[in-house]
Amino acid sequence: MRGQDYIQEGNSDRLGEECGVFGAYAFDGGDVASSIYYGLLALQHRGQESCGIAVSDTAGPGGKVLSAKDMGLVNEAFTPERLEKLRGDIGVGHVRYSTAGESTRENAQPLVLNYVKGTLGLAHNGNLINAPELGRELAYTGAIFQTTIDSEIIAYYIARERLNSRTVEEAVGRTMDRLKGAYSLVVMSPRKLIGCRDPFGFRPLCIGRREDTYFLASESCALDTLGAEFVRDVLPGEIVTISPGKGITSDMSHALPPREHARCIFEYIYFARPDSVLDGVSVYHSRILAGKFLAADSPVEADLVVGVPESGNCAALGYSLQSGIPYGTAFVKNAYVGRTFIKPGQQNRESSVQVKLNPIREAVEGKRIIMIDDSIVRGTTSDRIVRLLREAGAKEVHMRVSSPPFLWPCYFGTDVPAREQLIAHNRSVEEIRELIGTDSLAYLRTERLEELVDGLGICRGCFTGKYPGEDIRGEYQK
Repeated sequence: MRGQDYIQEGNSDRLGEECGVFGAYAFDGGDVASSIYYGLLALQHRGQESCGIAVSDTAGPGGKVLSAKDMGLVNEAFTPERLEKLRGDIGVGHVRYSTAGESTRENAQPLVLNYVKGTLGLAHNGNLINAPELGRELAYTGAIFQTTIDSEIIAYYIARERLNSRTVEEAVGRTMDRLKGAYSLVVMSPRKLIGCRDPFGFRPLCIGRREDTYFLASESCALDTLGAEFVRDVLPGEIVTISPGKGITSDMSHALPPREHARCIFEYIYFARPDSVLDGVSVYHSRILAGKFLAADSPVEADLVVGVPESGNCAALGYSLQSGIPYGTAFVKNAYVGRTFIKPGQQNRESSVQVKLNPIREAVEGKRIIMIDDSIVRGTTSDRIVRLLREAGAKEVHMRVSSPPFLWPCYFGTDVPAREQLIAHNRSVEEIRELIGTDSLAYLRTERLEELVDGLGICRGCFTGKYPGEDIRGEYQK
């Protein structure tokens, strides 16, 4: 969901973004707004910039959609009184974070369109690499954009294709034929809830059920929050349609062979909650394995293994289990400060570190510390955290990173910037170590990545420069 200028050539902003989507359909006619609310709360880690809910009553006036969206966190945007007004048995929800300059209420989701076939509600997680091309095509045929997100392009195409399609799911499939990039979609039509994933499977999506209510969610942890049964994952390239008459139906006509799948490995390393299971693989287990691999491949003598909260904690435990070095807590995290990795703007990113973490002097003073973090992107966060440990009296600080070095930007929705902003670009590991001020530094080996996810097909583009599908680098390097 990257902001685009759909008319002008070029776009210098290459930052992507991560979001969470949720959908619910109560076949018994019950209201779903509160379920969507709690589902979004469970997905709050995927975006803290804005959120929204849109619902419809399938037994009421055809095509009437009630929606509310706002900036900020889910529990701030939705009071009990506001939720009470969202009456409907089918609905979609969304949490979002944005890149610099795009954090506006207009860009919050879900998007709701009224067109000749009725209404359409859409929530999107991902990033289209051909959004400028598709946007210009729509603009020159009369489309007027209300947002600067590529999700609106998807919604427009579904609405247009619906005019010549027998069903809304057929229109979704025809739209998929036009899209290039990463997307998981939840679409609400007047009487159907539809979910789909791009053929590579970059972004996760799963199906759940609680009695007569069906759910679609970015992560299984949202289903657990609602006491719902996990039914299965939506497969890469699959379109699922949920309706009272047919239950769950599937269209696999857009699927690729499993060897071509390219799930974002960062879902397992960083984005997803550790209690989620994505495509049959436990996120917690993946992070434990990453730590074990680091201990086996890059051992160092130390007194304590600690993680940088929160995504470094599981890998730190794995390192401890493999090495036998005690695992401990070195930082207290302010739970009310958003992720530094997804804060728009470098100045914000730097100031956040100072209020987000505080070292526990008693835990680290006089000790040799192994600090595990999930990544080093620009390096500004890492050097400040290392400095915090040294100021708290750490004797040595050894850093281990549960991902390989970032060498290339991501075009599919992960916040990996242009190459010149990456600390690993044109620098050796030793040079990076000197910049961030650690006594030693080691990264997860690239060949270990598939082992983290039990052999599933993954994308390694930001580590190797080899992206799935057609070569897209040339377009962005003109």
